[in-house]
Amino acid sequence: MSVRGGRREGAGRPKGSNRYGEPTRPVRIPESQVERVLRFVQDREYALPLYASGVSAGFPSPADDYLEGALDLNAHLVREPTATFFVRARGDSMIDAGIHDGDLLVVDRSVEATDGKVVIVSVNGELTVKRFHRAKGKSWLLPENPDYPPIALNEEDETHLWGVVTNVIHPL
Repeated sequence: MSVRGGRREGAGRPKGSNRYGEPTRPVRIPESQVERVLRFVQDREYALPLYASGVSAGFPSPADDYLEGALDLNAHLVREPTATFFVRARGDSMIDAGIHDGDLLVVDRSVEATDGKVVIVSVNGELTVKRFHRAKGKSWLLPENPDYPPIALNEEDETHLWGVVTNVIHPL
């Protein structure tokens, strides 16, 4: 009589031989979410070391060999993942706010656009990034470069707020 099925000594992959070096277990994931879960698992591998001591921008200070942990940039830059998107800045109208041509802007649709916030707005079908200003019942989009004029938001304009810029990523 032959035995079929069940466990067999030495069969299968050795435990902990996967890319994570630890045991795994099967999990059922809705097909629509497979790519998202795989991206999450893979992105965790890109968590970079974060040192607990700051780096002096003035006089050098003794270096600490103390590693605080890993930094996941998604967790650091994105507060509301379902309401966040990224967009590239074009032009130099916001240069004095630290936003340069080609910078990557982190935009959160769940943040309220209050006076002084940097916002992404569609004005008559064209996207712009400007500082929102409200005074005396009037709303303005202010550039952060004296070479550009402020944009008054009028009732006849078709405007749509896309979100508030929460972070700017640019190369040195």
